[in-house]
Amino acid sequence: MMKLESMSSISERVLAFAFALGLATAAIPLSQGQTFSVVHNFTGGSDGGNPLAGFAIDATGNLYGTTNVGGASDAGTVFKITTKGNEIVLHSFAGGTDGANPQSSLVMDAAGDLYGTTNGGGASGAGTVFKITRYNKETVLYSFAGGTDGANPEAALTMDAAGNLYGTTTAGGSSGNGTVFRLRKYNGKWHEKVLYSFGSGTDGAMPVAGITLDASGSLYGTTSAGGSYGYGTVFQLKWSKSGWEENILYNFQLQSDGGVPYAGVVFDKSGNLYGAATEGGNGGQNGGGTVFELTHSESSWTFTLLYSLSGWGISGTYRNLLLDASGNVWATTHCDGANSAGTVYELTSSGGIWNYTSLYVFTGGSDGLYSFSNLVFDQQGNVYGTTNLGGANGYGVVFKIKP
Repeated sequence: MMKLESMSSISERVLAFAFALGLATAAIPLSQGQTFSVVHNFTGGSDGGNPLAGFAIDATGNLYGTTNVGGASDAGTVFKITTKGNEIVLHSFAGGTDGANPQSSLVMDAAGDLYGTTNGGGASGAGTVFKITRYNKETVLYSFAGGTDGANPEAALTMDAAGNLYGTTTAGGSSGNGTVFRLRKYNGKWHEKVLYSFGSGTDGAMPVAGITLDASGSLYGTTSAGGSYGYGTVFQLKWSKSGWEENILYNFQLQSDGGVPYAGVVFDKSGNLYGAATEGGNGGQNGGGTVFELTHSESSWTFTLLYSLSGWGISGTYRNLLLDASGNVWATTHCDGANSAGTVYELTSSGGIWNYTSLYVFTGGSDGLYSFSNLVFDQQGNVYGTTNLGGANGYGVVFKIKP
């Protein structure tokens, strides 16, 4: 079974490739009338650097995110971007028991507390689940031991109505292929339960994305590897009297359908699932990724390819799609576009045909380079995200696109 790289190591490899081709410093972005601006340039110092995800947003429009490095101990940060564009570091990871190198976005509860994961650190160096209170105090809710309980989470958490947290680990579990877990608080303490350990690989392996819940409490997600063809799956976990049972909804073939999904799946208003694969599409194994839909009818799910992205290899969409009120899809790509530096795009449907609109093409310079980001809207319809590299200091940016 192939071993996939982390998103940070992929970024380093693609950067070297882009500079070798002389593509990373092209001067002029392509735009469709939107206004692009850089809200914050990371320095790689105390303010953090190299963000690998996007944001949670509160009711007043403040943004909350993580950086993979930087901070007081160069182990990453949790930060806030105010509505005036000012950055405030809420927590600098020390790289020890408090966690290290977060790669995920955050989830916020009704009280304004934040929850996330770190890929490293913790009591065993295998990652953590943490909480940042609205008073900026960090608490480790769980430290992964790196064994059957899971290891090295890269995904954001999902919170249910009761306040339970759900997530995935890329490694660990009974076979070392990752887990789906739940954290539940009782008797004043948080307790982890592994809901599913990925086994032989045919059931999926190495989930990078997190979990989506439906109204009945079933869980949905993707694995970046494994399945019938080795290129990942879309799966469902459903509770039965004998425990949590996995159903494979789709096995990727890395052909026109895509493959190696790092993004998870999200529901539309009709209960259909939307997701993205980083590879495959029109170019087959060399394609730039796909956007797809899974529709549910009685006991079966039907896969539909919505759009094949241009680009090559691993250039596609890495984080969850954003669906607006009209059902349009908004997302970023890692390293396609005219400058091989990444893009922001929108897909709209008309008469059953999905049309692609380029919202911004990164140059790889002061505007940013390589976006692994999910996107969020504010109340005015502005879109926000991050790039992993580029910007004034080379450590990534927070960007804004105004319609």
